[in-house]
Amino acid sequence: MIETERLVLRAYREEDSDAFAALTGDPRVGYWVANVKDRAQSDVMMDRLNAHITAHGYGLWGVARKTDDKIIGLCGLDPIAEGDLPVGAGVEMAWRMIPEVWRQGLASEAAAAALGWGLANLDVPEILAFTADTNLASQGVMRRIGMKADPARDFDHPRLAADHPLLRHVVYAARR
Repeated sequence: MIETERLVLRAYREEDSDAFAALTGDPRVGYWVANVKDRAQSDVMMDRLNAHITAHGYGLWGVARKTDDKIIGLCGLDPIAEGDLPVGAGVEMAWRMIPEVWRQGLASEAAAAALGWGLANLDVPEILAFTADTNLASQGVMRRIGMKADPARDFDHPRLAADHPLLRHVVYAARR
């Protein structure tokens, strides 16, 4: 568990399943990851994320406000397998937040905490983040938490069609 001024990043609980499904099923959130999940898919994802957290001590944690402990997003670190993406093997910094909390600084707060934890606790030379080149809000989060653009590593996402509007991805890195 990681705490910030306003947030707790933690493993998911059974009572989080409705809020998590609302997050992963929201088309405004899903647009930027080219994936909107139905309830069954969301439940499978939540179980998979928890299994990773249990096995490795980190992952894409649930983000809850301290005031009510309700899940408002996910944020954390996810391994990238060799050959999975053009950026190569490594660790990805990622986040998603419900639209009702966009532009409140919560994504930056959660991401900064997760990135700090990752650089302090994982034996990796860098942590990457990437998003569609049109996702200026996420790129702003990356800059605010101290990540630097790495344009030599920008890529076309291999899981998207050649004409998909989110095809081109920009890469940011935080190095030790």
